[in-house]
Amino acid sequence: MFFAPDLDTVTHGIQLAVAPVFLLTAVAGMIGSVAGRLARIIDRARVLEDRIDAAPDSDPMTVAFKELKQLRLRGRLVNTCIALLTFCAIMIGMNIVTLFLGETTEIEMFRLATVLFLAGVSFFLLALLCFLAETLIATRMLKFGRNTRARSL
Repeated sequence: MFFAPDLDTVTHGIQLAVAPVFLLTAVAGMIGSVAGRLARIIDRARVLEDRIDAAPDSDPMTVAFKELKQLRLRGRLVNTCIALLTFCAIMIGMNIVTLFLGETTEIEMFRLATVLFLAGVSFFLLALLCFLAETLIATRMLKFGRNTRARSL
């Protein structure tokens, strides 16, 4: 395998490979945000499960079970989102390696780099769709100030 001996080629290879790092930064930020949402979903589910366990057998707790079902769906969407973001990060990381090696060696890797970049962006877009679906479900669950007790009186 031939590696480029001159500094200009190596420098250009680094410049070429650094561009996708900005996408990696966005992915890392989004993983942090989505992981925070997952933590809140888990915390809320634990509270509901404790309420259900503490409720008397005569109380069917249908509202709590309904919310728990929605939380389970939201949790699946968030987990899928995190998985897609992880695959995106892997594709972009492999893209960076491919671009650098393609520029600094005699190996033709630019088609592979294109496929890896497009796969990474596709995973990112799918993750955004999961995030959108989860936030829509979370918003739909809100009562927006409607007091359910006041309606029953």
